[in-house]
Amino acid sequence: MLNVAFICVHNSCRSQMAEAIAKDMGKDIFNAFSAGTQLKSQINPDAVRIMESLGYGDITKVQKPKLLQELPEIDVVITMGCNVACPTIKCKYREDWGLQDPTGKSDEEFLKIVEQIKAKMNDLIMKIKNKEI
Repeated sequence: MLNVAFICVHNSCRSQMAEAIAKDMGKDIFNAFSAGTQLKSQINPDAVRIMESLGYGDITKVQKPKLLQELPEIDVVITMGCNVACPTIKCKYREDWGLQDPTGKSDEEFLKIVEQIKAKMNDLIMKIKNKEI
């Protein structure tokens, strides 16, 4: 199975939500990881709350903020759209999802990002299944 990493600056919100969604939607297709170029001490509490309300459970029980160096060898890198220079991570395929950071915004904004992640995850899964990656 491929290793897919979701990368964001602080690995505290979008990339963590993407990892949780990927572990559900792509569990039989790829291994999901997330990491950041800098580190926050915890996952965004609003992201944790929203993901739990959507049935993903308490993501802090299985995920934590981590740096790029903590990742295993990665096949696919998905950046969240952080508008910063992302260090090069050796991979076979790279894609930027261009997601807005919902931190400090309403639950509706978080839910919009979750829906965007799910749609993009479906596309990623199809690319992997069709051997486009």
